[in-house]
Amino acid sequence: MTDRPLTDRPPTDPAPPASGPAVPPEDTQAGILANSAVMAAGTVVSRLSGFVRSALLAAALGLSLHADIFNIGNTVPNMLYILLAGGVLNAVLVPQLVRAQKNDPDGGEAYTQRVVTVAGLFLLVVTVLLVAAAPLVMAVYLDGSWNDPALAEQRQSVIDFARFCLPQVFFYGMFVLVGQILNARGRFGPMMWAPIANNVISVVVLVVYLVVFGPARGADAEGAFTSGQEALLGLGATVGIAAQLLILLPYLRSAGFRFRPRLDLRGAGLGHTARLGVWSLLFVVVNQVAYTVVVRLASSGTTGGGTEGTGYAVYAAAFLIVMVPHSIITVSLTTAVLPQLSRRAAADELPALARDLAGTLRTALVVVVPFAALLPALAPDIANVVWGHGAAAQTYRNAVPTLTLFGAGLVFFTVHYLMLRGFYALEQTRTVFLIQCAVSTTNVVAALVLVAMADAADTAPALVLAYTTSYVVGSAISYQVLRHRLGGLETPALVGFGVVLLLCTAAAAAVVLPLGWLLGTWLPDPHWSVAAVRGAGLALVGVVVFVLVARWLRLREVTSVLALVARRVPVLRGR
Repeated sequence: MTDRPLTDRPPTDPAPPASGPAVPPEDTQAGILANSAVMAAGTVVSRLSGFVRSALLAAALGLSLHADIFNIGNTVPNMLYILLAGGVLNAVLVPQLVRAQKNDPDGGEAYTQRVVTVAGLFLLVVTVLLVAAAPLVMAVYLDGSWNDPALAEQRQSVIDFARFCLPQVFFYGMFVLVGQILNARGRFGPMMWAPIANNVISVVVLVVYLVVFGPARGADAEGAFTSGQEALLGLGATVGIAAQLLILLPYLRSAGFRFRPRLDLRGAGLGHTARLGVWSLLFVVVNQVAYTVVVRLASSGTTGGGTEGTGYAVYAAAFLIVMVPHSIITVSLTTAVLPQLSRRAAADELPALARDLAGTLRTALVVVVPFAALLPALAPDIANVVWGHGAAAQTYRNAVPTLTLFGAGLVFFTVHYLMLRGFYALEQTRTVFLIQCAVSTTNVVAALVLVAMADAADTAPALVLAYTTSYVVGSAISYQVLRHRLGGLETPALVGFGVVLLLCTAAAAAVVLPLGWLLGTWLPDPHWSVAAVRGAGLALVGVVVFVLVARWLRLREVTSVLALVARRVPVLRGR
């Protein structure tokens, strides 16, 4: 999922030594953008291969109960990894590695070896226990309707998939751990490019599946899997996650890290990391409890039979699409800026930290806000192109409302996501936990209420509305609290930027939304190839209008991104 050599270092290092001269804001932001470009390129290729995987998955399994069986069984390992270790490895580890590199006589080598040893042993033990307890694990994630005797075979299929897929917990954890070590050492590209291997393997597995077993049609679209189908899909999914870890290992050596198991933990500095990790663990516990409720509610949308229900397969497939700008822009920017923010925090340079974070937020919103505004016009064609094949050819329209509604949630999620990175740089993980309690509580309450009011067809859209509501609350709280902690977040500049951004977005939407409606009325159900051309045309019109208005209104963040792209693509600069 995730063409320059992978071993290239980012072209600039935006962080000066703590005692060195200050870097001008423009140079710092340009450095962040340059580092982000390496990761964004990998993410684009990763996402494109991910779309192929998603299309093949829908073509093979559809978007109803049959698809939910595999998707839930294959998603739970990722959820459990996040619950058990993801928050600590993703958010706490990078600042600690940066500090160890700066302060330890050996450049943090021994500290990193101890972290890898402890984390690896923990993940291995937990993974073995989870595989053994697969039936109990899945009982947590499945709605009570799955206990119906008529669904006994389907329920057993979910458990079988879990047994095949739960070893992914170990490989997910080690992949993120190795990737964060590389990030802390300035190697941003490999972690973004390695997941492509996972998607390639998944695509091969799905092609084999379609050739051997064919798409699920008729009664098969609501039925269980055979043991051969379970083994092919389950083992294939786990091999893909293992492959993306193995690809990273050579880059550790090129980054100068040599692993040697170490269990001499006393006085090694892991206590401070553990104290920070407690709050991060509580954070992900709260977050995953909320997501468990979402999965349980989503699993109820397709158990009633028929093809109109929308469940976890629709929710997850729509989420995959809507997170594209987040993965390409926000995650790339954040991964590049987090070590910089950590260094700012370590040097007590709070105004500089606020400036870097505010600039990153504005750059992310330049992409996310127009995407969300144009999504209602693009969603039917996106759904047709990605899922309108094979087993899902007759039901892909079920995903359109869910996909459309996710756009607004993405905007507020982006703000919240970036604010949390500021807290992590400050090592204020307790604050993050308390804010996430508000987010998760809102999500759970809203999901329970909205799904109870919805029918089977509206189950997934109701969950999206709950998601959006929770991040409206989260973004407001996290922004205000961090603004207070930092003494400001350039709020007047952000407000002015927001007004101009909304004007540019409104201009693009005023052209694209009516045009999309007219084209949809004229040709409501085209072949997927025609939908691809129409969707691409609408997107191009929207981008052109947005960029022209942004240049006219001198929206600096847009021109900065365009300039960066022009410098990196020779044809755009006349060469």
